[in-house]
Amino acid sequence: MVKQPTIVVTGAAGFIGSVFVQYLNEQGFHQLLLVDDFGVEEKRKNWEQKQFIKVIERQSFIAQLENDEFEVDAIVHLGARTDTTEFNYAIHEELNLNYSKSLWNYATQKKIPFIYASSAATYGAGEHGYDDNHDIVNQLTPLNPYGVSKNEFDKWALTQSNQPLSWTGLKFFNVYGPNESHKARMASVIFHSFNQIKQTGLVKLFKSHKEGFKDGEQLRDFVYVKDLVKVIGWMLHQMMSNSWDANKNGLYNLGTGKARSFYDLAANTFKAQGLAPNIEFIDMPLDIRDKYQYFTEANMAKLRAAGYTAPFYSLEEGVNDYVANYLLPAKGY
Repeated sequence: MVKQPTIVVTGAAGFIGSVFVQYLNEQGFHQLLLVDDFGVEEKRKNWEQKQFIKVIERQSFIAQLENDEFEVDAIVHLGARTDTTEFNYAIHEELNLNYSKSLWNYATQKKIPFIYASSAATYGAGEHGYDDNHDIVNQLTPLNPYGVSKNEFDKWALTQSNQPLSWTGLKFFNVYGPNESHKARMASVIFHSFNQIKQTGLVKLFKSHKEGFKDGEQLRDFVYVKDLVKVIGWMLHQMMSNSWDANKNGLYNLGTGKARSFYDLAANTFKAQGLAPNIEFIDMPLDIRDKYQYFTEANMAKLRAAGYTAPFYSLEEGVNDYVANYLLPAKGY
Protein backbone atom coordinates (compact mmCIF):
# COMPACT_ATOMS: atom_id res chain seq x y z
CA MET A 1 0.00 0.00 0.00
CA VAL A 2 1.38 3.40 -1.03
CA LYS A 3 1.88 5.78 1.88
CA GLN A 4 -0.26 8.88 1.60
CA PRO A 5 1.61 12.18 1.58
CA THR A 6 1.27 14.38 4.65
CA ILE A 7 -0.02 17.79 3.58
CA VAL A 8 -0.11 20.89 5.79
CA VAL A 9 -3.04 23.25 5.20
CA THR A 10 -2.84 26.54 7.11
CA GLY A 11 -5.99 28.61 7.54
CA ALA A 12 -7.79 25.27 7.59
CA ALA A 13 -10.66 26.50 9.77
CA GLY A 14 -11.23 29.51 7.53
CA PHE A 15 -13.16 30.00 4.31
CA ILE A 16 -10.84 28.90 1.50
CA GLY A 17 -8.75 26.61 3.72
CA SER A 18 -11.72 24.54 4.89
CA VAL A 19 -13.07 24.16 1.35
CA PHE A 20 -9.62 23.03 0.20
CA VAL A 21 -9.48 20.46 3.01
CA GLN A 22 -12.84 19.08 1.85
CA TYR A 23 -11.56 19.04 -1.74
CA LEU A 24 -8.52 17.03 -0.63
CA ASN A 25 -10.76 14.63 1.31
CA GLU A 26 -12.86 14.11 -1.83
CA GLN A 27 -9.67 13.32 -3.75
CA GLY A 28 -8.84 10.64 -1.15
CA PHE A 29 -6.30 12.58 0.94
CA HIS A 30 -6.73 12.24 4.71
CA GLN A 31 -3.12 12.62 5.96
CA LEU A 32 -3.68 16.29 6.64
CA LEU A 33 -2.26 18.58 9.32
CA LEU A 34 -4.73 21.42 9.83
CA VAL A 35 -3.23 24.65 11.16
CA ASP A 36 -5.25 27.65 12.34
CA ASP A 37 -6.58 29.44 15.40
CA PHE A 38 -9.09 26.80 16.44
CA GLY A 39 -10.48 28.84 19.33
CA VAL A 40 -12.94 30.69 17.07
CA GLU A 41 -16.23 28.94 17.80
CA GLU A 42 -18.10 30.05 14.68
CA LYS A 43 -15.41 28.37 12.53
CA ARG A 44 -15.92 24.98 14.19
CA LYS A 45 -18.48 23.81 11.63
CA ASN A 46 -15.93 24.48 8.86
CA TRP A 47 -13.45 21.84 9.97
CA GLU A 48 -14.68 19.40 12.60
CA GLN A 49 -16.40 17.02 10.13
CA LYS A 50 -13.36 16.85 7.85
CA GLN A 51 -10.89 13.95 7.78
CA PHE A 52 -7.38 14.76 9.05
CA ILE A 53 -4.70 13.44 11.38
CA LYS A 54 -4.29 16.45 13.66
CA VAL A 55 -5.28 20.06 14.28
CA ILE A 56 -2.46 22.34 15.41
CA GLU A 57 -2.70 25.86 16.79
CA ARG A 58 -1.08 28.41 14.50
CA GLN A 59 1.05 29.92 17.27
CA SER A 60 2.76 26.64 18.19
CA PHE A 61 3.06 25.16 14.71
CA ILE A 62 6.39 26.70 13.65
CA ALA A 63 8.09 25.46 16.83
CA GLN A 64 6.69 21.96 16.26
CA LEU A 65 7.98 22.00 12.67
CA GLU A 66 11.43 23.09 13.79
CA ASN A 67 11.50 20.22 16.29
CA ASP A 68 10.96 17.81 13.40
CA GLU A 69 7.79 16.53 14.98
CA PHE A 70 6.27 15.82 11.56
CA GLU A 71 7.32 14.35 8.24
CA VAL A 72 5.70 16.90 5.93
CA ASP A 73 5.43 16.35 2.15
CA ALA A 74 3.85 19.67 1.09
CA ILE A 75 2.59 22.95 2.54
CA VAL A 76 -0.46 24.84 1.27
CA HIS A 77 -0.39 28.14 3.16
CA LEU A 78 -3.85 29.73 3.06
CA GLY A 79 -3.83 31.26 6.56
CA ALA A 80 -3.60 35.04 6.83
CA ARG A 81 -5.04 38.11 8.48
CA THR A 82 -7.39 39.06 5.65
CA ASP A 83 -9.24 42.02 7.14
CA THR A 84 -8.72 44.92 4.72
CA THR A 85 -10.16 47.33 7.32
CA GLU A 86 -7.44 46.44 9.88
CA PHE A 87 -4.99 49.34 9.56
CA ASN A 88 -2.44 48.22 12.18
CA TYR A 89 0.33 47.03 9.85
CA ALA A 90 2.19 45.25 12.66
CA ILE A 91 -0.60 42.65 12.83
CA HIS A 92 -0.41 41.98 9.07
CA GLU A 93 3.38 41.99 9.18
CA GLU A 94 3.51 39.29 11.84
CA LEU A 95 0.85 36.96 10.39
CA ASN A 96 1.16 37.57 6.64
CA LEU A 97 4.86 38.28 6.25
CA ASN A 98 7.00 36.84 9.05
CA TYR A 99 4.93 33.67 9.52
CA SER A 100 5.00 33.04 5.77
CA LYS A 101 8.78 33.44 5.71
CA SER A 102 9.14 30.74 8.37
CA LEU A 103 7.03 28.29 6.34
CA TRP A 104 8.91 29.15 3.13
CA ASN A 105 12.25 28.50 4.83
CA TYR A 106 11.04 25.13 6.13
CA ALA A 107 9.76 24.10 2.67
CA THR A 108 13.10 25.18 1.18
CA GLN A 109 15.10 23.22 3.74
CA LYS A 110 12.98 20.08 3.29
CA LYS A 111 12.73 20.44 -0.52
CA ILE A 112 8.93 20.14 -0.50
CA PRO A 113 6.25 21.98 -2.53
CA PHE A 114 5.02 25.30 -1.15
CA ILE A 115 1.84 27.00 -2.38
CA TYR A 116 0.67 30.19 -0.70
CA ALA A 117 -2.15 32.69 -0.96
CA SER A 118 -1.21 36.11 -2.23
CA SER A 119 -3.98 38.54 -3.20
CA ALA A 120 -5.31 40.81 -5.95
CA ALA A 121 -5.16 43.49 -3.23
CA THR A 122 -1.46 43.73 -4.16
CA TYR A 123 -2.49 45.50 -7.40
CA GLY A 124 -3.83 48.57 -5.59
CA ALA A 125 -5.92 50.80 -7.83
CA GLY A 126 -4.77 48.85 -10.88
CA GLU A 127 -2.59 51.62 -12.27
CA HIS A 128 -0.10 48.97 -13.43
CA GLY A 129 -2.79 46.61 -14.70
CA TYR A 130 -3.58 43.11 -13.44
CA ASP A 131 -0.81 41.05 -15.02
CA ASP A 132 0.95 38.45 -12.84
CA ASN A 133 4.24 39.70 -14.23
CA HIS A 134 7.18 39.58 -11.82
CA ASP A 135 8.63 42.76 -13.32
CA ILE A 136 5.86 44.98 -11.91
CA VAL A 137 5.79 43.62 -8.34
CA ASN A 138 8.16 46.30 -7.01
CA GLN A 139 6.07 49.06 -8.59
CA LEU A 140 2.76 48.02 -7.06
CA THR A 141 1.16 50.28 -4.43
CA PRO A 142 -1.56 48.40 -2.51
CA LEU A 143 -4.35 50.48 -0.95
CA ASN A 144 -4.34 48.97 2.55
CA PRO A 145 -1.96 47.28 5.03
CA TYR A 146 -3.33 43.83 4.13
CA GLY A 147 -2.39 44.34 0.47
CA VAL A 148 0.99 45.78 1.48
CA SER A 149 1.82 42.72 3.60
CA LYS A 150 0.89 40.35 0.77
CA ASN A 151 2.97 42.31 -1.74
CA GLU A 152 5.93 42.48 0.65
CA PHE A 153 5.97 38.70 0.88
CA ASP A 154 5.70 38.36 -2.91
CA LYS A 155 8.68 40.72 -3.28
CA TRP A 156 10.66 38.83 -0.65
CA ALA A 157 9.92 35.43 -2.24
CA LEU A 158 11.04 36.57 -5.68
CA THR A 159 14.41 37.74 -4.37
CA GLN A 160 15.30 34.56 -2.48
CA SER A 161 18.21 32.55 -3.82
CA ASN A 162 17.11 29.68 -1.55
CA GLN A 163 13.69 28.56 -2.71
CA PRO A 164 11.48 25.48 -2.43
CA LEU A 165 12.00 23.22 -5.47
CA SER A 166 8.43 24.00 -6.53
CA TRP A 167 6.39 26.96 -5.33
CA THR A 168 3.63 29.34 -6.35
CA GLY A 169 2.02 32.45 -4.88
CA LEU A 170 -1.61 32.74 -5.95
CA LYS A 171 -3.17 36.18 -6.31
CA PHE A 172 -6.77 35.48 -5.32
CA PHE A 173 -9.31 37.89 -6.76
CA ASN A 174 -12.83 38.24 -5.25
CA VAL A 175 -13.58 34.79 -3.88
CA TYR A 176 -17.09 33.75 -2.86
CA GLY A 177 -18.74 30.53 -1.80
CA PRO A 178 -19.68 28.26 1.13
CA ASN A 179 -17.93 28.35 4.55
CA GLU A 180 -17.49 32.14 4.61
CA SER A 181 -20.22 33.01 7.15
CA HIS A 182 -17.68 33.66 9.96
CA LYS A 183 -16.02 36.45 7.97
CA ALA A 184 -18.67 39.02 9.01
CA ARG A 185 -18.04 42.32 7.22
CA MET A 186 -15.38 40.69 5.02
CA ALA A 187 -17.73 37.98 3.64
CA SER A 188 -18.69 38.24 -0.04
CA VAL A 189 -21.40 40.54 -1.37
CA ILE A 190 -23.39 37.42 -2.33
CA PHE A 191 -23.45 36.24 1.28
CA HIS A 192 -24.53 39.69 2.49
CA SER A 193 -27.07 40.07 -0.33
CA PHE A 194 -28.66 36.70 0.48
CA ASN A 195 -29.07 37.68 4.13
CA GLN A 196 -30.41 41.14 3.28
CA ILE A 197 -32.98 39.58 0.96
CA LYS A 198 -34.03 37.14 3.68
CA GLN A 199 -34.43 39.93 6.24
CA THR A 200 -35.75 42.84 4.18
CA GLY A 201 -36.40 41.70 0.59
CA LEU A 202 -33.91 44.35 -0.47
CA VAL A 203 -30.18 44.52 -1.29
CA LYS A 204 -28.15 47.65 -0.55
CA LEU A 205 -25.11 48.28 -2.75
CA PHE A 206 -22.55 51.07 -2.55
CA LYS A 207 -23.02 54.14 -4.67
CA SER A 208 -20.16 55.03 -6.95
CA HIS A 209 -17.93 57.84 -5.76
CA LYS A 210 -15.81 57.82 -8.88
CA GLU A 211 -16.44 59.43 -12.25
CA GLY A 212 -17.05 56.96 -15.06
CA PHE A 213 -18.70 54.35 -12.83
CA LYS A 214 -22.46 54.28 -12.29
CA ASP A 215 -23.90 53.12 -8.97
CA GLY A 216 -23.52 49.36 -8.68
CA GLU A 217 -21.37 49.18 -11.80
CA GLN A 218 -18.09 48.84 -9.90
CA LEU A 219 -16.41 45.84 -11.51
CA ARG A 220 -14.59 42.94 -9.90
CA ASP A 221 -13.30 39.55 -10.97
CA PHE A 222 -15.50 37.25 -8.86
CA VAL A 223 -14.19 33.69 -8.63
CA TYR A 224 -16.09 30.76 -7.11
CA VAL A 225 -14.19 29.01 -4.32
CA LYS A 226 -14.75 25.60 -5.96
CA ASP A 227 -12.69 26.75 -8.96
CA LEU A 228 -10.04 28.18 -6.68
CA VAL A 229 -9.41 24.93 -4.76
CA LYS A 230 -9.43 22.96 -8.01
CA VAL A 231 -6.54 25.07 -9.31
CA ILE A 232 -4.62 24.68 -6.03
CA GLY A 233 -5.22 20.91 -6.15
CA TRP A 234 -4.01 20.74 -9.74
CA MET A 235 -0.82 22.64 -8.89
CA LEU A 236 -0.18 20.47 -5.85
CA HIS A 237 -0.61 17.30 -7.91
CA GLN A 238 1.78 18.63 -10.57
CA MET A 239 4.39 19.47 -7.95
CA MET A 240 4.10 16.22 -6.00
CA SER A 241 4.30 14.09 -9.14
CA ASN A 242 7.43 16.01 -10.27
CA SER A 243 5.57 17.35 -13.31
CA TRP A 244 6.12 20.99 -12.32
CA ASP A 245 9.21 22.59 -13.86
CA ALA A 246 11.11 25.09 -11.74
CA ASN A 247 10.67 27.67 -14.51
CA LYS A 248 6.93 27.65 -13.70
CA ASN A 249 7.59 28.74 -10.11
CA GLY A 250 6.29 32.20 -9.23
CA LEU A 251 3.17 34.33 -8.93
CA TYR A 252 -0.12 33.48 -10.61
CA ASN A 253 -3.41 35.33 -10.87
CA LEU A 254 -6.40 33.33 -9.73
CA GLY A 255 -9.63 34.86 -10.94
CA THR A 256 -11.85 34.09 -13.93
CA GLY A 257 -10.43 36.68 -16.32
CA LYS A 258 -13.84 38.37 -16.64
CA ALA A 259 -14.85 41.39 -14.53
CA ARG A 260 -18.52 41.65 -13.56
CA SER A 261 -20.53 44.31 -11.76
CA PHE A 262 -21.80 44.23 -8.20
CA TYR A 263 -25.25 44.83 -9.67
CA ASP A 264 -24.98 41.57 -11.66
CA LEU A 265 -23.89 39.79 -8.51
CA ALA A 266 -26.87 41.03 -6.47
CA ALA A 267 -29.36 40.51 -9.31
CA ASN A 268 -28.24 36.90 -9.71
CA THR A 269 -28.62 36.34 -5.96
CA PHE A 270 -32.29 37.30 -6.35
CA LYS A 271 -32.65 35.24 -9.52
CA ALA A 272 -31.25 32.09 -7.84
CA GLN A 273 -34.20 32.34 -5.42
CA GLY A 274 -36.78 33.01 -8.14
CA LEU A 275 -37.10 36.67 -7.11
CA ALA A 276 -37.05 39.95 -9.05
CA PRO A 277 -34.12 42.27 -8.19
CA ASN A 278 -34.86 44.96 -5.58
CA ILE A 279 -31.67 47.01 -5.18
CA GLU A 280 -31.02 50.30 -3.39
CA PHE A 281 -27.79 52.34 -3.41
CA ILE A 282 -26.15 53.73 -0.27
CA ASP A 283 -23.07 55.85 0.41
CA MET A 284 -19.80 53.96 0.79
CA PRO A 285 -18.32 54.18 4.33
CA LEU A 286 -15.72 56.92 4.60
CA ASP A 287 -13.07 54.58 6.07
CA ILE A 288 -12.83 52.62 2.80
CA ARG A 289 -13.90 55.22 0.24
CA ASP A 290 -10.43 56.37 -0.80
CA LYS A 291 -9.02 52.83 -0.68
CA TYR A 292 -11.66 51.15 -2.85
CA GLN A 293 -10.93 49.20 -6.02
CA TYR A 294 -13.40 50.09 -8.78
CA PHE A 295 -12.11 47.56 -11.30
CA THR A 296 -10.20 44.30 -11.08
CA GLU A 297 -9.79 41.68 -13.78
CA ALA A 298 -7.24 38.89 -13.70
CA ASN A 299 -5.08 38.24 -16.73
CA MET A 300 -5.25 34.43 -16.71
CA ALA A 301 -2.86 33.72 -19.61
CA LYS A 302 -0.01 32.62 -17.34
CA LEU A 303 -2.04 29.90 -15.59
CA ARG A 304 -3.30 28.62 -18.94
CA ALA A 305 0.25 28.60 -20.32
CA ALA A 306 1.32 26.55 -17.28
CA GLY A 307 -1.12 23.86 -18.43
CA TYR A 308 -4.37 24.45 -16.55
CA THR A 309 -7.21 23.81 -19.01
CA ALA A 310 -10.39 23.36 -16.93
CA PRO A 311 -13.20 25.93 -17.42
CA PHE A 312 -14.31 28.27 -14.64
CA TYR A 313 -17.84 28.76 -13.33
CA SER A 314 -19.57 31.77 -14.87
CA LEU A 315 -20.94 34.29 -12.35
CA GLU A 316 -24.45 33.01 -13.02
CA GLU A 317 -23.45 29.36 -12.48
CA GLY A 318 -21.41 30.06 -9.36
CA VAL A 319 -24.03 32.24 -7.66
CA ASN A 320 -26.79 29.76 -8.46
CA ASP A 321 -24.77 26.83 -7.03
CA TYR A 322 -23.84 28.78 -3.89
CA VAL A 323 -27.37 30.01 -3.21
CA ALA A 324 -29.26 26.82 -4.13
CA ASN A 325 -26.96 24.24 -2.56
CA TYR A 326 -25.46 26.05 0.43
CA LEU A 327 -27.16 29.31 1.45
CA LEU A 328 -30.81 28.24 1.09
CA PRO A 329 -30.37 24.90 2.90
CA ALA A 330 -27.90 26.57 5.35
CA LYS A 331 -25.24 23.97 4.59
CA GLY A 332 -21.43 24.14 4.64
CA TYR A 333 -19.01 22.47 2.27
